[in-house]
Amino acid sequence: MNRLRRKACVALLLFTLFIFGTMMGLRTLKPTDGFSDLAPGMELMPLVGERMDQRPNRVAESAGQNGGVGSDTKIVFSNSGPDHSIFYDIHIFYYLWYGSPQMDGSYIHWDHVLVPHWDPKIASSHPKGRHSPPDDIASSYYPELGPYSSRDPDVIESHMAQIEAAAAGVVVLSWYPPGVADEHGKPTEDLVPAVMDAAHKHSIKVAFHLQPYKGRTDLNVHDNIKYIIDKYGTHRAFYRFKSSAGKILPLFYVYDSYLTPPETWAELLSVRGSHSLRGTPYDGIFIALIVEERHKQDILAGGFDGMYTYFASNGFSFGSSHQNWKAIKAFCDKNNLLFVPSAGPGYVDTAVRPWNNHNTRNRVNGRYYETSLQAAMSIRPDIITVTSFNEWHEGTQIERAVPKKTVARLYLDYKPHQPDHYLELTRKWAEHFSKEKEQWLM
Repeated sequence: MNRLRRKACVALLLFTLFIFGTMMGLRTLKPTDGFSDLAPGMELMPLVGERMDQRPNRVAESAGQNGGVGSDTKIVFSNSGPDHSIFYDIHIFYYLWYGSPQMDGSYIHWDHVLVPHWDPKIASSHPKGRHSPPDDIASSYYPELGPYSSRDPDVIESHMAQIEAAAAGVVVLSWYPPGVADEHGKPTEDLVPAVMDAAHKHSIKVAFHLQPYKGRTDLNVHDNIKYIIDKYGTHRAFYRFKSSAGKILPLFYVYDSYLTPPETWAELLSVRGSHSLRGTPYDGIFIALIVEERHKQDILAGGFDGMYTYFASNGFSFGSSHQNWKAIKAFCDKNNLLFVPSAGPGYVDTAVRPWNNHNTRNRVNGRYYETSLQAAMSIRPDIITVTSFNEWHEGTQIERAVPKKTVARLYLDYKPHQPDHYLELTRKWAEHFSKEKEQWLM
């Protein structure tokens, strides 16, 4: 009898432990866990710098208006009517580097080269050469507009209409100085006025995504900021952000900021810097890219106002891994910095990096995107960025795509959903984000 009792007690104990373990597992489940079978990404090498203490006040509220004085409005109604609202705390990365023979004399970026791996042994086992549009483009998806030119006014208008439909209030424009371009493209700075005019028609604001270029230093970034504010600062589409101190300042995202040492950035962004922008007509909110964990301290030391993650491949880097966002947000809150997480619909860049399939993130018919947006929203950020509207090379676009099959290629598409599926999901979550923020403030 005692033996039976002991067996029953042991069985009950094991069952209790099983239930406890199950409940704890469910309790700690993160949005990323649904995609835990996806491999982490490659390591990226950061730079290390010294800590500095001069900090401007943290920014806290989004302002969709122009000028030094404005309300705290986060939602405005578009020209299309009261059912089409725009949310200025949803920012979306936008690219102007595409070209077509009709508008540019040749295809640009759609014919991108197949980038070889840095290891010759790995490179030798993958295809080489470049793409041949219009049937063979440098993307795993095919745009509804075809391999378009960013110079086409009809394309720009279509893009702004799509972004308005997605309810994203701020276009973050990939920007190079006049006469400068990425290594595969041509200069596009002359297109900025057309984008800003089209954006304004749709009640959209424009911020600038400062891209790295050969010889970029704190001194020429100073000149870049001055150029942008002098040329575009009075445009009604120019985006400004309201700080907790009540100042309304332009907001700039600085891509690959880690390529410049923090002590160099501090000369530009700290109050005591030798050519500081702080307190001048060219002051702003400067958001650095966090890739590796140690970049947190570098960004703080450099005098930046916050950090963003950009990459849409969960697990690719420390910054882009959803599971790290809570800790990054805590660091930013402690140090009066903004944390701006970047959500994306998926990732696939094998059309340009054929060896990089381990960083592919399947869209799962929109589930990956919604998981990413939920992860971003769960940390209660001031702003969420979307990567991207039209980075077709890396398959992060939410722009309308269509099914296409050629003799040589079968493109991915958004089926079983319609071409505007990711625009609709963006609007859904933008509205949800706005409602959640109202609850946070109560």
